[in-house]
Amino acid sequence: MAMFERARRLILLTGGHPFQRAAFLAMLPGAGWEVVALRHPAAETALPALSIDEGDVLLCYDMPGYRFTPGAMETRPPSAAFQRAIRARAETGCGMVIMHHALAGWPDWPEWAEIVGGRFLYRASTLRGRRCGDSGYLPAATYQAHVAGDHPVTAGLPMSFELTDELYLAEVFEDQVEPLLVTDFDLASPGFCSAAAAVGVASSETWDRPQGSRLLAWTQVYRHARVVTLQPGDGPSAYANPCLRRLLAQALDWAGRS
Repeated sequence: MAMFERARRLILLTGGHPFQRAAFLAMLPGAGWEVVALRHPAAETALPALSIDEGDVLLCYDMPGYRFTPGAMETRPPSAAFQRAIRARAETGCGMVIMHHALAGWPDWPEWAEIVGGRFLYRASTLRGRRCGDSGYLPAATYQAHVAGDHPVTAGLPMSFELTDELYLAEVFEDQVEPLLVTDFDLASPGFCSAAAAVGVASSETWDRPQGSRLLAWTQVYRHARVVTLQPGDGPSAYANPCLRRLLAQALDWAGRS
């Protein structure tokens, strides 16, 4: 990894989805990094309040834009100030790492899906002009991740390694992203749970989805910023995986301002 005269600053966004915080923080790279932790709902105003030069990379492990109540779900876009802050940082080359449930964030902000390179849908929605069913998830799946090609984010990883983690059956914009990891796991709806049914806004009995994307991790450029999206990362079994730890550390290093 690159050597820097000062510690680089990682802005961590969380909130909107439960997770085991101590175990997650333990997987973050320590040497050479300082962490500024912002949690929603306060993060929506805290990020725009920071100086544009504050932070070298954003790590998004949040799922904002929802309000869940029994049998119902309300959604909203981020504030105009938050949207401007994301765009302005990207213009300066402050990259982003989008991890796991952050793929579902800001469902009413179409630009977020373009930044991420896809979206996890909690209900049937129109995405890029195409009607899509709600996404699926499979808790505690054991599967093989395969390195898709030569890239700094995957450097030094075995060509294949095992993960036990939650898998998504979600929308990925394969036409615009560069693959980093793929899986040969059967990503078909009969083996997955309906996201809409899980939050009580649809019935699982009528749920049927086409085969999902096999991409587990990918990258692209948003404005002047490098963006890495990592679908793995649900809980302690994944947090403890040395390959995922290396993948995350190298993603932050590569996406961050040089």
